[in-house]
Amino acid sequence: MNRSPKILIAGIGNIFLGDDGFGVEVAKVLSQKKLPENVRLVDFGIRGFDLAYALQDDYDVTILIDATARGGQPGTLYTIEPDLQDLEGEAQAGTMETHGMNPMNVLRMVKAMDGEFHRILLVGCEPATFGPEGEGYMGLSDPVQAVVVDAAQMVEKLVEEILGRNQDNIPPDHTTKVELNS
Repeated sequence: MNRSPKILIAGIGNIFLGDDGFGVEVAKVLSQKKLPENVRLVDFGIRGFDLAYALQDDYDVTILIDATARGGQPGTLYTIEPDLQDLEGEAQAGTMETHGMNPMNVLRMVKAMDGEFHRILLVGCEPATFGPEGEGYMGLSDPVQAVVVDAAQMVEKLVEEILGRNQDNIPPDHTTKVELNS
Protein backbone atom coordinates (compact mmCIF):
# COMPACT_ATOMS: atom_id res chain seq x y z
CA MET A 1 0.00 0.00 0.00
CA ASN A 2 1.31 3.44 -0.91
CA ARG A 3 1.46 6.01 1.84
CA SER A 4 0.61 9.67 1.36
CA PRO A 5 3.61 11.93 0.91
CA LYS A 6 4.93 13.53 4.09
CA ILE A 7 5.12 17.33 3.64
CA LEU A 8 6.87 20.07 5.62
CA ILE A 9 5.72 23.66 5.12
CA ALA A 10 8.33 26.09 6.47
CA GLY A 11 7.66 29.79 6.97
CA ILE A 12 10.96 31.68 6.87
CA GLY A 13 11.88 35.27 7.64
CA ASN A 14 12.73 38.01 10.08
CA ILE A 15 9.68 40.03 11.14
CA PHE A 16 11.96 42.92 12.13
CA LEU A 17 13.18 43.43 8.54
CA GLY A 18 10.08 44.54 6.63
CA ASP A 19 9.15 42.22 3.78
CA ASP A 20 11.57 39.57 5.03
CA GLY A 21 8.72 38.59 7.37
CA PHE A 22 6.63 37.38 4.39
CA GLY A 23 7.07 33.66 5.10
CA VAL A 24 6.16 34.13 8.75
CA GLU A 25 2.96 35.98 7.79
CA VAL A 26 1.93 33.31 5.29
CA ALA A 27 2.57 30.61 7.91
CA LYS A 28 0.31 32.56 10.28
CA VAL A 29 -2.51 32.47 7.70
CA LEU A 30 -1.94 28.76 7.05
CA SER A 31 -2.02 28.03 10.79
CA GLN A 32 -5.72 28.98 10.72
CA LYS A 33 -6.44 26.27 8.12
CA LYS A 34 -7.06 22.58 8.61
CA LEU A 35 -4.12 20.86 6.94
CA PRO A 36 -3.93 17.12 6.28
CA GLU A 37 -2.37 15.09 9.09
CA ASN A 38 0.73 14.22 7.05
CA VAL A 39 1.46 17.94 6.58
CA ARG A 40 3.54 19.77 9.20
CA LEU A 41 3.51 23.58 9.25
CA VAL A 42 6.28 25.38 11.15
CA ASP A 43 7.13 29.07 11.44
CA PHE A 44 10.92 28.78 11.54
CA GLY A 45 11.48 32.54 11.42
CA ILE A 46 15.28 32.90 11.40
CA ARG A 47 16.06 29.57 13.08
CA GLY A 48 18.20 28.01 10.34
CA PHE A 49 19.59 25.25 12.53
CA ASP A 50 16.07 24.16 13.50
CA LEU A 51 15.09 24.02 9.82
CA ALA A 52 18.22 22.02 8.98
CA TYR A 53 17.36 19.40 11.60
CA ALA A 54 13.68 19.32 10.55
CA LEU A 55 14.71 18.70 6.94
CA GLN A 56 16.35 15.47 8.06
CA ASP A 57 13.01 14.02 9.20
CA ASP A 58 12.47 12.29 5.84
CA TYR A 59 9.87 14.58 4.29
CA ASP A 60 8.92 13.73 0.73
CA VAL A 61 8.39 17.39 -0.09
CA THR A 62 9.36 20.58 1.73
CA ILE A 63 7.67 23.84 0.81
CA LEU A 64 9.70 26.86 1.91
CA ILE A 65 7.91 30.23 2.08
CA ASP A 66 10.19 33.26 1.92
CA ALA A 67 10.78 36.71 0.47
CA THR A 68 12.56 36.09 -2.82
CA ALA A 69 14.18 38.93 -4.78
CA ARG A 70 14.18 37.99 -8.48
CA GLY A 71 13.80 41.43 -10.07
CA GLY A 72 10.02 41.45 -10.49
CA GLN A 73 7.42 43.88 -9.26
CA PRO A 74 7.03 43.93 -5.46
CA GLY A 75 4.30 41.48 -4.52
CA THR A 76 4.97 39.10 -7.42
CA LEU A 77 4.58 35.51 -6.27
CA TYR A 78 6.83 32.71 -7.48
CA THR A 79 6.83 28.94 -7.16
CA ILE A 80 10.38 27.74 -7.69
CA GLU A 81 11.94 24.31 -7.59
CA PRO A 82 15.67 24.73 -6.98
CA ASP A 83 17.95 22.28 -8.74
CA LEU A 84 19.30 20.39 -5.75
CA GLN A 85 22.07 18.84 -7.84
CA ASP A 86 23.75 22.26 -7.75
CA LEU A 87 24.25 22.22 -3.99
CA GLU A 88 27.97 22.09 -3.39
CA GLY A 89 30.21 22.74 -0.46
CA GLU A 90 29.49 23.01 3.18
CA ALA A 91 27.63 25.79 4.89
CA GLN A 92 30.37 27.37 6.96
CA ALA A 93 29.62 28.51 10.50
CA GLY A 94 29.99 32.11 9.34
CA THR A 95 27.25 31.70 6.73
CA MET A 96 24.59 30.96 9.34
CA GLU A 97 23.25 34.36 10.26
CA THR A 98 21.67 35.19 13.59
CA HIS A 99 19.16 37.74 12.26
CA GLY A 100 18.32 36.17 8.93
CA MET A 101 18.19 32.86 7.17
CA ASN A 102 19.45 31.91 3.74
CA PRO A 103 17.53 28.75 2.80
CA MET A 104 20.23 27.64 0.35
CA ASN A 105 22.84 27.76 3.12
CA VAL A 106 20.50 25.66 5.26
CA LEU A 107 20.25 23.08 2.46
CA ARG A 108 24.05 23.06 2.13
CA MET A 109 24.35 22.54 5.88
CA VAL A 110 21.98 19.55 5.70
CA LYS A 111 24.17 18.05 2.96
CA ALA A 112 27.31 18.74 5.04
CA MET A 113 25.72 16.84 7.94
CA ASP A 114 25.18 13.89 5.56
CA GLY A 115 21.46 14.56 5.72
CA GLU A 116 19.15 13.83 2.86
CA PHE A 117 16.10 15.68 1.71
CA HIS A 118 13.86 15.03 -1.20
CA ARG A 119 11.89 17.56 -3.20
CA ILE A 120 12.14 21.23 -2.22
CA LEU A 121 9.71 23.88 -3.48
CA LEU A 122 9.89 27.59 -2.70
CA VAL A 123 6.86 29.85 -2.64
CA GLY A 124 8.46 33.27 -2.79
CA CYS A 125 7.34 36.86 -2.97
CA GLU A 126 9.22 39.76 -4.54
CA PRO A 127 9.95 42.16 -1.66
CA ALA A 128 9.59 45.93 -1.81
CA THR A 129 11.69 46.76 1.24
CA PHE A 130 13.62 45.24 4.09
CA GLY A 131 13.41 48.54 5.96
CA PRO A 132 15.89 51.39 6.31
CA GLU A 133 19.54 50.29 6.01
CA GLY A 134 20.87 49.15 9.36
CA GLU A 135 17.55 49.63 11.16
CA GLY A 136 14.70 47.34 12.05
CA TYR A 137 11.36 47.84 10.38
CA MET A 138 8.34 45.77 11.38
CA GLY A 139 5.50 45.14 8.99
CA LEU A 140 5.15 44.17 5.37
CA SER A 141 4.95 46.72 2.56
CA ASP A 142 1.52 47.21 0.99
CA PRO A 143 2.20 45.17 -2.18
CA VAL A 144 3.59 42.24 -0.19
CA GLN A 145 0.85 42.36 2.46
CA ALA A 146 -1.73 42.33 -0.35
CA VAL A 147 -0.59 38.86 -1.56
CA VAL A 148 -0.17 37.01 1.76
CA VAL A 149 -3.54 35.25 1.45
CA ASP A 150 -2.85 34.48 -2.24
CA ALA A 151 0.47 32.90 -1.25
CA ALA A 152 -1.25 30.78 1.41
CA GLN A 153 -3.68 29.60 -1.28
CA MET A 154 -0.73 28.76 -3.56
CA VAL A 155 0.75 26.61 -0.80
CA GLU A 156 -2.60 24.89 -0.21
CA LYS A 157 -2.91 24.18 -3.93
CA LEU A 158 0.62 22.73 -4.04
CA VAL A 159 -0.25 20.47 -1.10
CA GLU A 160 -3.43 19.32 -2.85
CA GLU A 161 -1.50 18.58 -6.04
CA ILE A 162 1.21 16.68 -4.18
CA LEU A 163 -1.32 14.61 -2.25
CA GLY A 164 -3.66 14.20 -5.20
CA ARG A 165 -1.18 12.67 -7.60
CA ASN A 166 2.40 11.51 -7.85
CA GLN A 167 4.71 14.14 -6.31
CA ASP A 168 6.80 14.24 -9.49
CA ASN A 169 3.82 15.35 -11.55
CA ILE A 170 3.24 18.90 -10.36
CA PRO A 171 2.42 20.67 -13.62
CA PRO A 172 5.30 22.73 -15.05
CA ASP A 173 3.18 25.88 -15.16
CA HIS A 174 3.33 25.90 -11.35
CA THR A 175 7.03 25.22 -10.99
CA THR A 176 10.17 26.78 -12.40
CA LYS A 177 13.50 24.98 -12.12
CA VAL A 178 16.24 27.41 -11.14
CA GLU A 179 19.94 27.09 -10.48
CA LEU A 180 21.17 27.84 -6.99
CA ASN A 181 23.44 30.84 -6.86
CA SER A 182 23.19 32.11 -3.32
